[in-house]
Amino acid sequence: MNHPEWAKPTKAVILARGLGTRMRAADDDASLTPEQAAAAAAGLKTLVPLANGKTLLELTVSNLKAAGFTEIILVIGPEHDEIRSRCAELGLDVRFAVQEKPLGTADAVLAAEDLIATHELFAVFNSDNLYPVDALKKLAESDRPSMLAFERQALIEKSNIPEDRIAKFATVENDEDGNLLAVIEKPEHVKPDALISMNAWLFSAKIFEACRSITLSPRGEYEITAAVEYAVNSLGEKIAVLRTQAGVLDLSSRADIESIEIFLHHF
Repeated sequence: MNHPEWAKPTKAVILARGLGTRMRAADDDASLTPEQAAAAAAGLKTLVPLANGKTLLELTVSNLKAAGFTEIILVIGPEHDEIRSRCAELGLDVRFAVQEKPLGTADAVLAAEDLIATHELFAVFNSDNLYPVDALKKLAESDRPSMLAFERQALIEKSNIPEDRIAKFATVENDEDGNLLAVIEKPEHVKPDALISMNAWLFSAKIFEACRSITLSPRGEYEITAAVEYAVNSLGEKIAVLRTQAGVLDLSSRADIESIEIFLHHF
């Protein structure tokens, strides 16, 4: 079904404003290179070298461009001069949006609003996840607001994420037409065939109104899942749930670095 009111998605927003608290936590650095340890100590996940010296950010940008996204927007904090300088050194073709304070993922999306036209669909991703090209293409080729929903068993088998951690991830419910009904944060019971959200979205400009309309979560943040719920329930947004059997590589802490390298080397 074609939706001519939206242009083909070309922009991808990477949310890289996080404080990197878990990454800063002192784990055993014996298996890390000096460059990896330095980036980890600074909480700069995107700058951790992972494959042949390439940083997570380089790998992410490469996958996004291979999937069809031609304009990459990196949401950073005003203090992230090192990210700016490294992008220049690496020759990465990215634009920057500044989130003044770390007030959550919905607030981070708002930081990119001036770089998005009202007729555009645009993608949003976590900065500490490396999504495979085939899964990214599903969003790049979609002609309406969408999200990637990862099949739980495939995510367990094809990711570096422990099963007990995946059990705590948000699950996805859709209606009979394949549109999003709800994202359930921290579900009490997860079925084996559950669909999992890894915060991979394709939004219309309605999401900005939604981000401005929500209140702070109990954690004191404006969260994108709350904005999505508002867009669906209060603004009438239809978000297609795109199932995928792909895995995702997750860099939450220093302990994840070695497992990601193993996946990148063997798969």
